[in-house]
Amino acid sequence: MQPNDKLNDPKKDIPIFSPSKVTVIYVLGGPGAGKGTQCANLVRDYNFTHLSAGDLLRAEQNREGSEFGELIRNHIKEGKIVPMEVTVQLLKNAMVEVVNKNPDGRGKFLIDGFPRKMDQALKFEKTVCRGKFVLFFDCPEEEMQRRLLQRGMTSGRSDDNIESIVKRFRTFVETSMPVVEYFESQDRVIKIPASQSIEEVYKETCSKLEQKLGKQL
Repeated sequence: MQPNDKLNDPKKDIPIFSPSKVTVIYVLGGPGAGKGTQCANLVRDYNFTHLSAGDLLRAEQNREGSEFGELIRNHIKEGKIVPMEVTVQLLKNAMVEVVNKNPDGRGKFLIDGFPRKMDQALKFEKTVCRGKFVLFFDCPEEEMQRRLLQRGMTSGRSDDNIESIVKRFRTFVETSMPVVEYFESQDRVIKIPASQSIEEVYKETCSKLEQKLGKQL
């Protein structure tokens, strides 16, 4: 299995991974809900591979010679969602790299901040792998804003300012909540109240994951 820089794969309607060998958990929540922190804890304790759609996009925009760099940069600055084909391709390439290193061809992935739109969800499930479920960190907007402004003092991230934060909230509610609702209608969502302390959120996350996955975890 090879990473592919091309967006149009001739086998585009066949998932390249079987969910019996590759476990995918989507991790969603508004900006500042604590997704990255909780994913880091799960990687430490359960040996997941953490793929952040945002980190992959930020790395790609800085990669010398990237054909998508300028496009990604402009979308992130405006708080808009990068075209679906780009994000799905970057995730697929990263997953292929991990699975190819495992002799048994298996992998366990937490995909953080994805899918953020319905077209991303449908494209990924159709061409890459069917996800087990969405881990949804549910946090009030005021708390997320407080966390992001605090982080912006030290993060250096161009989107940790009040104008970008407001745009990101709006984008999340309008485009990502329908994704959560779609998976919820299929009984494929684990909802975690995320306004508690990091430790409390993690304890509940582990408990619900163990109930859902059992030995697969």
